[in-house]
Amino acid sequence: MSKKFDENADRLRVKELYKFENELLSKGYNLIAGTDEAGRGSLVGPVVVAAVILPPNFYFAKLNDSKKISAKVREKLFDEIKAAAISYACVEVGIEEIDTLNIYQATIQGMLRAVSALTIQPEFVLTDAMKVDFGTIPTQAIIHGDALSASIAAASIIAKVTRDRLADEWSKLYPKYGFEKNRGYGTKLHLDAIKNFGPTQIHRKTFNPVKELLVKSEEC
Repeated sequence: MSKKFDENADRLRVKELYKFENELLSKGYNLIAGTDEAGRGSLVGPVVVAAVILPPNFYFAKLNDSKKISAKVREKLFDEIKAAAISYACVEVGIEEIDTLNIYQATIQGMLRAVSALTIQPEFVLTDAMKVDFGTIPTQAIIHGDALSASIAAASIIAKVTRDRLADEWSKLYPKYGFEKNRGYGTKLHLDAIKNFGPTQIHRKTFNPVKELLVKSEEC
């Protein structure tokens, strides 16, 4: 039997997620963006990066790190965040750029682009652990930020839902790889499919075991 939702307790929990934002508000920063990514560790497709500026202390029921909530809750929050946000943006950094730059640098580029794409530019940016130079905009990297900051959590949900929808489309093109379930991550089914059928056009060529298979095929 599922535990009954306690809105009062949830409101207190979500209120705590605005700790970093409220500290910045007290210092005179009114437009605070959170940014986060989805798909950094995947073997396929782009890394998706979102940036979100939330209204101060706005209550979103069950707001949390996207990995800690169900797909159903994520979908609901996805729509609620987009409707309530002062501004939001979501960008994709493609496979070629990931393979050229490396995934870390590609993610940084995604964060820069997502913040730049906001229709209202922030006065401060919070990131999930990654140190990014946003030029004249001050920033703070928060370890486990997607579980500690409302703005970063919101960005993680926008990025996660956007990328999961992409994975659902990939699964129709490549049904043998189970992308609708593994989202491109290295599950046994996915790794077995790569070994049996080879990498697809959307696999990242610099990620193992894809890289190893490509090297072996060149040697043959």
